[in-house]
Amino acid sequence: GQTRSLTGPLLDHERRLVAARAILGEWLGGSGGGWQDSGGVWPGIKLIEGVVAEEGDPEYGISRGCLLPQHRILAADEVDPETRRRLQDSLVLVHGGMAQNVGPILEMVTEKYLLRSESEWRARQDAVSLLDEVLGCLRQGDVPGIGEATTRNFRGPLQTIIPWASNLYTESLIGRAQEAFGPAFWGFWMLGGMSGGGMGFIIDPRRRGEAQDHLLALMADCKRRFQNALPFAMEPVVYDFAINERGTYGDLLAGADALLPADYYALIVPALLRQEHYSLAPSRRREMDAFGTACRTRPELAGIMQTMFDAILPRDESAGESGGQLDDLLRRHGFDRTQHEQIRQDLRSGRIGLAQNRLPVTTDIRDVRPGDVHDATTALGEEHRRIGRAALENGEVAVVTLAGGVGSRWTQGAGVVKALHPFCKLGGRHRSFIETHLAKSRRIGAECGVPIPHVITTSYLTHEPIASFLREEEGYNYPGPLHLSEGRAIGLRFVPMTRDLRFAWEEMPHQMLDEQAQKVLDSLHNALLGWARSMGEGRDYRDNLALQCLNPIGHWYEVPNLIKSGVLSRLLAERPGLRHLMVHNIDTLGADVDPAVLGLVKSLGAPMTVEVINRRVEDRGGGLARVDGRLRLLEGLALPREEDEFRLTYYNSNTFWLRVDNLLELFGLSRETLGDAAAVDEAVRRMAARVPTYITLKEVKKRWGHGQEDVYPVAQYEKLWGDMTALADVECAYLAVPRLRGQQLKEQAQLDGWYRDGSAAYVDSLCAWR
Repeated sequence: GQTRSLTGPLLDHERRLVAARAILGEWLGGSGGGWQDSGGVWPGIKLIEGVVAEEGDPEYGISRGCLLPQHRILAADEVDPETRRRLQDSLVLVHGGMAQNVGPILEMVTEKYLLRSESEWRARQDAVSLLDEVLGCLRQGDVPGIGEATTRNFRGPLQTIIPWASNLYTESLIGRAQEAFGPAFWGFWMLGGMSGGGMGFIIDPRRRGEAQDHLLALMADCKRRFQNALPFAMEPVVYDFAINERGTYGDLLAGADALLPADYYALIVPALLRQEHYSLAPSRRREMDAFGTACRTRPELAGIMQTMFDAILPRDESAGESGGQLDDLLRRHGFDRTQHEQIRQDLRSGRIGLAQNRLPVTTDIRDVRPGDVHDATTALGEEHRRIGRAALENGEVAVVTLAGGVGSRWTQGAGVVKALHPFCKLGGRHRSFIETHLAKSRRIGAECGVPIPHVITTSYLTHEPIASFLREEEGYNYPGPLHLSEGRAIGLRFVPMTRDLRFAWEEMPHQMLDEQAQKVLDSLHNALLGWARSMGEGRDYRDNLALQCLNPIGHWYEVPNLIKSGVLSRLLAERPGLRHLMVHNIDTLGADVDPAVLGLVKSLGAPMTVEVINRRVEDRGGGLARVDGRLRLLEGLALPREEDEFRLTYYNSNTFWLRVDNLLELFGLSRETLGDAAAVDEAVRRMAARVPTYITLKEVKKRWGHGQEDVYPVAQYEKLWGDMTALADVECAYLAVPRLRGQQLKEQAQLDGWYRDGSAAYVDSLCAWR
C-alpha cells in the first residue's frame, strides 16, 4: 500500500510521496507550481524551502535544485502557543471566488528568474528579506508585524516581478476593508500565484467576528460589480480557520458509522445499480447494504434517494427553455430568417462548408509589391497633422470600438466581457479596455477643442453588461457623445453536415494517438456522425439551452449594425459635418485618432483605408496579400495552404477608416434613406450576400444535471469585415503603422511582454484619464 497504517498521521517519507505526486500532477497539468498545495500534509506551521541537489539526488548534475522542497516544521520553541493562537484568531481566511489559469504567471516568474532582470532581481531579494522578517515576527509574537510585512510583500516585490498578481477586485477588497476597519486592519496575505481566489485578511482579533461578516458581504458586492468583467467560478466564501496541528490524519470508522459522505454515494451508487447484483464484489455488496440501512435510519440521508433517481433518469434542464426563450432572443436581436434560410440552402448544397472556406489551391497568393502600402511608421509631415487637426475641429470624425465579443482566448472560455476586463494598471489604477479607449478620445477632443463622438458596438452577449457597467461608472465622465450600437445580427447554429465533420477529423491537423486511443476516438466519431444524420444535417440546432443554440456571426455585421440600430443616423443629426469613421477592435489599444494619420487618410481620399503592421511570428490569421493580382486582406480561414501566411509581410490590425458617404453609397443608401428600415434591411442583406461566408465547428455541452453532460459538434457561420477589400467596387488604401499603434492583445500571456516593451507606457501617454 501507499501508507504503512490506515490510522494516525503519515510518516515523513509518506508525506514526501504525497507531495511528490501532487507536484507531479501540477506539472503534468501544465501549472508548474504545487509546492504550497501539499503543505497541509505536514502538521502545524511549516517553512517550505528549496533544496540544493547533492550527490545521490536524482537531480544531481541535471539541475541546481531538487524538484521536491523540504518542509521544516516550526516547533513550539520557535513559535510559541500564544503566538499561534493570536495568529489563528486574527486571520480571516477567504476565497474570493475567482478562478484563473495561473500557468502563464508561473512561466513569467521563471522567465524573469532566468533573465535576471534588474528590477525583478532586486524585488526577489526584497521578498527573501521580507520572509526573514515574517519569521522574525513569528518568533517575537508580533502578529500586526506579520500583516504589515505580508502586505508590503504583496504591494512591492510580488507586483514588481508580476504586475498581474493583483487585479481590480482584490484592490477594491483591500481598499474597502482598510477603510472599514482602520487601525484594526493589520494586513493582507495573498495565497497562491494570483489574487482573487485564496486570500487572507489579518484583523485585530477583537473585531474578527465582525470582519468575517463584513468581508463576506463586501466580496459579494464586489463580485456583483465585476462579475461580467472578471472570471468568477464560485460565490465568495469565508472559512472557519484553525491551524491543523496533526497534518493529514486517518481515523477508522467501524460498524454503522462506516459511511462516507452523502455526495460520494450520490456519485457512485447510480452506476452500481445499473450492474447485476452478482457482478458486484462482496465488499461492494456489504457497502451497499450498509448504505441502504443508513438511508432508512439517518435523517441526513433522507433526500439521497431523490438525488439518485435524478442521476439515473436525468431531466433535460433545457427542455422548457429551448423553445419560447430561444425564439424570443432571436426576435429581440434582429435574427434575419431570410438570410438564415439562404445560408442553410448553401450549406446543404455544398456551396459553403469547411472545405469551401479555403480558396482553391490554384489561387495565386503573393506578398505586396513596393508602393502597395503607404508608410506611416515614421513621423508624418506637419501638413498631414494640420489637415487632420482641421478635420477634428470641424467635427468630421467619430470613433467606433468593436466590443461584441466575449474574448474566449482572453480568459480561456470564462465567458467574461473582454471590453470590461480591468486588464492593466495605467495612470495609477486598473483600467478596462473601454475606459482606455474613451481616455484616448477624451485627450484628442480636449486638444482640438471639440469632443469626439464615440460609439461602442455590442452584441447579444455583451450589450446588457456593457450598458449597466457604463451606467454605474457614469460613462467614465466622457465629455462627448457616447453611444452604444446594440447588435442587430445573431446566428442560430446548425446540426453539422457529415462531410464537414469528416473534413475536420481527417483533413485538419491533429495529434497522433496510439492504436487503442485512436479506436476509441474513431468510435466516438462514428457515434457523432450517426447523431448528425438522425438529427437532420443542416437543421436548426435547438436541442439545448437558448444561449447554447445561438452564436455571434462575425464582425462584418458590426458596421452595418450602426445603420440598422439608428446610431449612425443619430450621429449625423448631432454632427452634420461627420465624414469619417475610425473603426477598430476593442483590443487594439494603441489606435487613436492621431491628427497626422487622419490627415494622411484624407489626403489619400480612398473610401476605405486599412491600417496594417509588420508581421511577427505570433501574428496568426492571414494578412495583406495580392490574390490573383488584387491587393486585399486575406483571412486565415481562406488560406489554401498554411505556409502561405508566413510569406506575407503585413498583418491586419483590424483598424479601418471609412468615409461615411462612400459607405452608404456602397450599400445603396444615402443620408436621407437611413430612416427606412425595410430599405436598410434589404441593403444589408444584399451586401452580406456578396461577402464570403465561413463555416466553423464548435463544441457545445448539453447538461443533463447532476454532473452528467454530453458534448456535440455544431456548425455556425461568420462573415468578416476584412473581406470587403476583395470586392471589385471597393477602393482601398493601406497604411503601415507602428506596431505600438496596431498590435492586438488576444491573450493575457501577452500582457507581460506588452508591459515591458514600452507598449503600456505608450498607451498611457495617449490617454487623458478622468
